[in-house]
Amino acid sequence: MASTFETSRPDAANSTRLYRAIWRWHFYAGLIVAPFLIVLALTGMVMVYGNSVETFLGPKRHVAVGSERARIVEQAAAAQAAVGGTVTMYVSPPSEDRASLFIVEADEAPHVVSVDPNGAKVLDSYLREDTWFYWANEIHGTLLIGDIGDRIMEIAAGLGLVLVLTGLYLWWPRNGRSFIQVLVPRFSATGRALWKELHVTLGFYLSVVLVFFLVSGLSWTGIWGTEMTQAWSTFPAEKWDNVPLSDKTHASMNHGALEEVPWGLEQTPMPASGSNAGAAGLPEGTQINLDTVAAFAKSIGFDEQFRINVPSGEEGVYTISADSMDGDTTSPTGDRTVHIDQYTGKILAEVGYADYSMAAKAMAVGIALHQGNLGLWNTVLNIVYCLSVIFMCVSGMVMWWKRRPVGSLGAPLYPRDYRIPRGILGIAVVVAVVFPLTGLSIVAFSIIDFLLPRRMKEVSSQGA
Repeated sequence: MASTFETSRPDAANSTRLYRAIWRWHFYAGLIVAPFLIVLALTGMVMVYGNSVETFLGPKRHVAVGSERARIVEQAAAAQAAVGGTVTMYVSPPSEDRASLFIVEADEAPHVVSVDPNGAKVLDSYLREDTWFYWANEIHGTLLIGDIGDRIMEIAAGLGLVLVLTGLYLWWPRNGRSFIQVLVPRFSATGRALWKELHVTLGFYLSVVLVFFLVSGLSWTGIWGTEMTQAWSTFPAEKWDNVPLSDKTHASMNHGALEEVPWGLEQTPMPASGSNAGAAGLPEGTQINLDTVAAFAKSIGFDEQFRINVPSGEEGVYTISADSMDGDTTSPTGDRTVHIDQYTGKILAEVGYADYSMAAKAMAVGIALHQGNLGLWNTVLNIVYCLSVIFMCVSGMVMWWKRRPVGSLGAPLYPRDYRIPRGILGIAVVVAVVFPLTGLSIVAFSIIDFLLPRRMKEVSSQGA
């Protein structure tokens, strides 16, 4: 993204009417978006720490290997007794030297309880919202102010796309510079010129990655994500054969601010227990509990970490699931969710990656990449990316500050009597329709910009 926050006029050859207008929009988009990009980058790095050094549920707890293991129901009872609540989820240990984890609802809040399978000894318990990942995720998505924060972040992400588009136009080589010259910064430059070289070149390389991160993040937002994109891409429960459905959706299995259910399933209704529907599952006559459901999960191919959501209410089901978004699997195409009737043990429904819509498949892979879940290489690249985003924001601010006239904001000026080209207006309309909240912010800025006195937004007739 080229010269963000730059304040002096471009070189004479660059002083075209279109260049000036796009430069001005790039400046204001950067002015608004930069603080949010810094917040996203900083919290993103904390989240990477939370799902690599730690886990989504807090620190890794190691246990001895080789002892006789207590039954899962005994471990669950110990976890429940530790905080005095109700177990809602069991997370199987990813290896023999790791503790079992349970989510226990107590005092209307989810607690994480780690249990040593050797004797069902409770090792630790804490509020889930006190983990590094949860804290950073909540800031990342809502700025800790709920739906209002979600809407603000959605606007900022949409304007981030505007920043990329305008930045790419400003990056395009002109004034006799070749593509090679704009693809490699001139390290011989000094002062503000060097800041600009680094900003321009790094911005180009980051542009594709930034668009990916912004779009995948926007897919979780309340308006463009939930109401528009996700609503049209959710797995249709009608594909399940004659299965009774609950009034609850899969999103009811999320805990607090975390989205633990795959994106393509959140709005899908849950199946309901209590009928003769379903395919063969647990052997007839088997007592249905966490132990038998976990054993069944392993028998049908859940060979890495997996989770079991405990039935909630009379119609609730046992839900076995594993996905890369939650750190269960190493492959983003390994998503799998199986629902078990709590009374009959039959399989009521099963959904895998192959059943997702194209958008849901893209999100399954995209969110895993977004969170750095695919291994050390993904973790390292995400940290480098976050640091690069911070540098882009800081370098833009430095360039602005170095050239800002004293006592003035120093926004780039339109040419005299400027009129918006139809092509640019058309692009703005498309962005406004596709991203409604971003569109409203663009309209609001356009109105404010229109009402400004000409002396504050237009160059003199000599500079036009």
